[in-house]
Amino acid sequence: MSGSIPPVWDSIVGQKPVVEMLSRVSQTPKDIAQSWLICGPAGSGRSNVAKAFAMALNCPNHGDGTCETCRHIQAGTHPDVTVLNTDGVTITISQVRELMETAEQMPVTAPWRVIIIEDVDRMTERTTNVLLKDIEEPSAHTIWLLCAPSAQDVLPTIRSRTRIVTLAVPSLSSVAQFLLDTTPVDEHKARQYARLAQGHIGIARMYATNTEAVRMRNNLVDNLVSMRRTSEAVMLAEELYSSAQKQAQQDVDAQVEREQAEFRRANGLKPKDPIDARLRGQYNAIGKKDDVSRRVTRLTRDIIDRALTTIASVYRDITVIHNGAELVSGLINQEFSEEIAGLAVRVTNSQALQAVERVDVAKRRIQGNTPVVLALEALLTSLIF
Repeated sequence: MSGSIPPVWDSIVGQKPVVEMLSRVSQTPKDIAQSWLICGPAGSGRSNVAKAFAMALNCPNHGDGTCETCRHIQAGTHPDVTVLNTDGVTITISQVRELMETAEQMPVTAPWRVIIIEDVDRMTERTTNVLLKDIEEPSAHTIWLLCAPSAQDVLPTIRSRTRIVTLAVPSLSSVAQFLLDTTPVDEHKARQYARLAQGHIGIARMYATNTEAVRMRNNLVDNLVSMRRTSEAVMLAEELYSSAQKQAQQDVDAQVEREQAEFRRANGLKPKDPIDARLRGQYNAIGKKDDVSRRVTRLTRDIIDRALTTIASVYRDITVIHNGAELVSGLINQEFSEEIAGLAVRVTNSQALQAVERVDVAKRRIQGNTPVVLALEALLTSLIF
């Protein structure tokens, strides 16, 4: 970053034009738009951009990253910055109405009350319409930051009432440099994980810090390139779903434990201290069965979506081979170059393109609440050419 850009933006990878614009706006907020739609593909960092913007707007130094305001916003504990990052499949009307009540309140300590809604595309049309009036006519000291994969993923009524910011897919080199700066990996591994993540910052970081995730990805590619029979496709679909469920359950259980530990710490309780009756309801709500179930369902779908992206990458590599573009575009799955070259002998370029389209269809079916196993079985059996 240049010297004129405050440090809070240093963690935003590969978005220089957007960072420069938002930094400039935050330093001269007299006529600032109060409703924003931050768009970018998975991994572009749209939620991180929204949070950095909130820090830049409310920090006395426009985002120094070290003051009490910045620290609290980063930790999610600032009273004037509210983030809705739903753990469910959709954002509910009750969640939105609660945000609207918050948006009406004057900020407590900061210049602006900032409301961030991650994945606003998860709203139904009815829920979006409830939010519409506040987006069109925000309270005088409130700024709405909505995040979505693209402007087309939200209703036209929202698009027309927000200032749209579009993020780019970060370059592999910028993601690799980010990993070198923030994780304990060498340059070779940083480049490898950036390539496998296809520019997705969060996934790249996960690969750099979780060897099991890399192993699971490699196992999927290995099974995919060796798949020959319908029975193998069905078995792979079931394995993908069961492993995704198991991983999601483990991750959510660990998250609940962390939240319970933080609750104890915030209330001055040691790990084995009894919970006071006045706090018991709040404490028990952290691990409420229905809430945990919703989180597991959401995370399972996210893991499956990541697996589908991996499957698409194999057939993308086949098109690269058929078009003789290895030197120009490179293979994503370089570790399986021989196996993918062998698969390219059986799969034509046209079939590989069809396979990528079928992955997109599977994603839409799952988003539309088709049973995940059935969607996976339909996809994988269609990939036996």
